Amino acid sequence: MTLTASSEENKAAGSVFAPIRGILSLLGYGLNTLFWAIPILFLAFFKRLLPRPRWRRIWDRLQNAMADLWIAANIINHRIFSRTQWDIHLPGDLDRNGWYLVIANHRSWVDILVLQHVFHRKIPFLKFFLKKELFWLPILGQAWWALDFPFMKRYSKGYLKKHPERIGKDFDITRKACERFKKVPISVMSFVEGTRFSQKKQGNQKSPYRSLLRPRAGGAAYVLSAMNGQLRRVLDVTIVYSAQRISFWDFVCGRIAKIRVKVRSLPITETLVGDYARDRAFRLQFQQWLNGLWEEKDACIQEMQNKPGRCRLPASPVPAVQPVQVQARPQ
Repeated sequence: MTLTASSEENKAAGSVFAPIRGILSLLGYGLNTLFWAIPILFLAFFKRLLPRPRWRRIWDRLQNAMADLWIAANIINHRIFSRTQWDIHLPGDLDRNGWYLVIANHRSWVDILVLQHVFHRKIPFLKFFLKKELFWLPILGQAWWALDFPFMKRYSKGYLKKHPERIGKDFDITRKACERFKKVPISVMSFVEGTRFSQKKQGNQKSPYRSLLRPRAGGAAYVLSAMNGQLRRVLDVTIVYSAQRISFWDFVCGRIAKIRVKVRSLPITETLVGDYARDRAFRLQFQQWLNGLWEEKDACIQEMQNKPGRCRLPASPVPAVQPVQVQARPQ
């Protein structure tokens, strides 16, 4: 998922002043985080004391507005200290008052900053499903908790095989989180690969894709089911970087010369909503749909890597899949 940068881009990105810019930018990110995280945490504690749901909704909007300003300051910081060029292509039907499921390929933690930059004030505030361990990340973890980011406990297939009673627990957590998401317009973000891309992981998975890991369909399916009737569209995001190394330090130093982002808006049809945990036919159908998106995304990444122009993903995804006929198990 990297582009071949031109010699001029590489020269700019490799400037001797890059570490100085990085230190100043990093300081800006830190101060901005402290400035906004503390009042957001303060509001979160008081919100839990409010007796009426209507008051809590007002509090949620206030917190989201503060988080929006937090992101705005981060974007300004990046514009001041970084020389990164952006090539962004968005659909024309985005709505700040809508509800969206956003899915994207995952290469680095920088992806989060990229998504916030791309969608800032174009769709509602992005909320991510996070690993439970990230709650203990100083300041940021607690701020995410205060903003109602859901923290997930991941179970391996081996663990679930030994403890079948845990099957569906992820859906229960997702359902509770989505109940909160229904109060105000929101964008639910899911990195469906489940982890950051690397050549090693790609080999271990025996991934059929050239630039992607295998997508995990469960999280997205759970969100669509829990938010049935609330979400308007799926936003499928493809991110391609010009740099080989993609770390937060490289990002703040401006060593990533160019970032290309392609977004397409997809309809949410009845075939995408069902019981993923218990309905095998629906599970196979949903996996087929998501795998089709990933095949198109992989081809798009290859085109963006090899050609200066943007790829042209179809306005509609792979043809709608038909329900898979599965013989019922004997009772």
